[in-house]
Amino acid sequence: MALLVAGCTTVAPAAAPAAPEAAATTAPTEEAAEAATEEASAEAAPEAAAGEFTLSPAIAERVASGQPLRIYVSYHDVSNEFAPFLKAGVEKAAADLGVEARFVGPVGADAEQQIAELENLVEAGAEGLAISSVSTDALAPVINRFIAAGIPVVTYNTDNPESNRLAFAGQDLEQSGYEAAKVLAELLSGQGDVIITTLDAAAQWSIDRETGARRAFAEYPGINVLTTVNTGTEPQEIYAAVENAMLANPSVTGALSLECCSTPALGEYVKRNGLQGQVTVVGFDELPTTLDLIKNGFIAASISQAPERQGYEAVRMLVDFLKGNPIADVDTGVGIIDASNVDEYLK
Repeated sequence: MALLVAGCTTVAPAAAPAAPEAAATTAPTEEAAEAATEEASAEAAPEAAAGEFTLSPAIAERVASGQPLRIYVSYHDVSNEFAPFLKAGVEKAAADLGVEARFVGPVGADAEQQIAELENLVEAGAEGLAISSVSTDALAPVINRFIAAGIPVVTYNTDNPESNRLAFAGQDLEQSGYEAAKVLAELLSGQGDVIITTLDAAAQWSIDRETGARRAFAEYPGINVLTTVNTGTEPQEIYAAVENAMLANPSVTGALSLECCSTPALGEYVKRNGLQGQVTVVGFDELPTTLDLIKNGFIAASISQAPERQGYEAVRMLVDFLKGNPIADVDTGVGIIDASNVDEYLK
């Protein structure tokens, strides 16, 4: 696997952060948490910021009791074909770390449903939340409210940097868009008409990736980005959007998908229409269909973001935090899957 960007920012444990801009965030010690009373917490719960957090007394009591921690990992659309990869990481972390970790989220990218479910889970009792936001604008105040109430929240897969979340595990979305576009531009020898496809052009993850992609394409004067195609999320809808875009733009020689699910649709279009060698496709993620299309030459490359690791790290960060250890952002990197290494992913 070619790995362009990867790593985990590690920070040595510190007794207490000296200032809000400290790189890592730590939970209070169990002794301090036990000493705090619910009344004092309600009267003086501080606004959370980087390096500042007061664990709720109820959660501190459960941590101190040694009872299994209840962690919920909320994904922005569990019906998405990418979701099972994340879920596998969550389940592995639960088994490895001895906690109750559940993968939850709305069916369809519905911010109201995601918020309602999270609020119900908090009401029922949750020691930690990991959130991939349907909408960063809609979820940021909810995350801030949970943090202010002493509930640890991290983000994963899709960050919410405007919120007071404690840390993020996932790919640098803008950088990944940049790298993917660079791969396509190089395969096209810096010349050609290109379309960009995405399930949801208004989603923050898509905006970030497209920003990176257009920055990369701008470095190649011979690359002309014709349009961004908003495909929707249903499989038939996605393929129809791809087909309509290709028919409307017969000069296309390259297509960049920004996510998991329009990538195989582009490859399938190339396959069905005999366009292998004429239209070059680069996309994202490692769905089995995508891997087969890479192996058979209908997709040139796909960008992996290590989804199982994202799910695993989301749980691991919360467990570490609840045990009083410092946590920091985890970058799961940009891995390029192509004909040279696709068999490693097909195993």
